[in-house]
Amino acid sequence: MDDEQKKVLDRLEVQCSKREYCVSDVRLKAFKALDGDSARAAEVVDSLVADKFVDDARYAGAFAREKSALTGWGSVKIRYALRAKGIAAETIAAALEEIDPGKASDKLARLMENKRKSLEGDPQIKLKLIKFALTRGYEYDEIQEYL
Repeated sequence: MDDEQKKVLDRLEVQCSKREYCVSDVRLKAFKALDGDSARAAEVVDSLVADKFVDDARYAGAFAREKSALTGWGSVKIRYALRAKGIAAETIAAALEEIDPGKASDKLARLMENKRKSLEGDPQIKLKLIKFALTRGYEYDEIQEYL
């Protein structure tokens, strides 16, 4: 590893110690920092993965918990977002298992109630509530419970 790679590695280690990143995010950062040299960037990423600075399973779990609890995303939207990051299907399934179903259900109930209040008097309230919850990534069966 040359000096430029070591500098990029040090900078990425600091970033990865502050928050979670997935391998694809770190690969892109290294690729840009090394002026598009994919072989040298791959070497930096491999070092970060070997030293446990980057772990897709850890990232996926944190991402799923955060998006479910804070943002109010459903499992469908979380699954698509993680898939877009290049996370393996098994890792995504394990991350979705970490979501507390009770808290997710409560979050959906609060979101639906707030949206219902904003649509008061609208003749298409049921349709709009369904559309709202589907765009948040919830399954239709989950939505039916609140209608």
